[in-house]
Amino acid sequence: MSKDVLSRTVRRLLNLIGRARVNLVDDSGPVQMVQVTVNELETIDRVPRVQEFGFASVPPKGSDVALIFIGGDRGNGAIVGSNHQASRQRGLKYGESMIYTEDGKRIYLTASGGIEIDANGQPVTINNSTTVTINASTGVVMNTPLLQVSGDILDNYGTNTRTVAGMRQVANMHTHKVVNVQGGGSTIETNPPDQPE
Repeated sequence: MSKDVLSRTVRRLLNLIGRARVNLVDDSGPVQMVQVTVNELETIDRVPRVQEFGFASVPPKGSDVALIFIGGDRGNGAIVGSNHQASRQRGLKYGESMIYTEDGKRIYLTASGGIEIDANGQPVTINNSTTVTINASTGVVMNTPLLQVSGDILDNYGTNTRTVAGMRQVANMHTHKVVNVQGGGSTIETNPPDQPE
């Protein structure tokens, strides 16, 4: 093998893997394209970023990325990993996972404390569901100053047919029989309502 061939081979091997920083991200197409700065002399535009199926993200500007270059060709690279140092979550235990954003929202799958969702003071919305079912073996706790429901509420739904609105209608319209009516300042108690529900 000639010295020239050996030199080119070594150069291509050294160019197989690199690291860079994110400048711009184009997330509009079927593959996310990223402009990265490798060093003060090299900026590469439209490098495809390989992401895992089922998970999508846009790394913040300045994020670290790991690059591979197919055949050592700097014009044929792909981003295979990314990290944003300022917002990276720290202190996770073995086996734990977390989805997080730069502004502090996170879904934390803990090793022993269940699942924690931190909306960081922002709304949480579930869209386009036909039914949302919570199967809790002990209970459901809602610590909130106000619970708003746009529809009706039905408790003991397996055996009860009257909704809260139906019970309110009965309560608003129910009557009591008053017996032994007395005049003056007498006070008497009424019988129970005529309507049981």
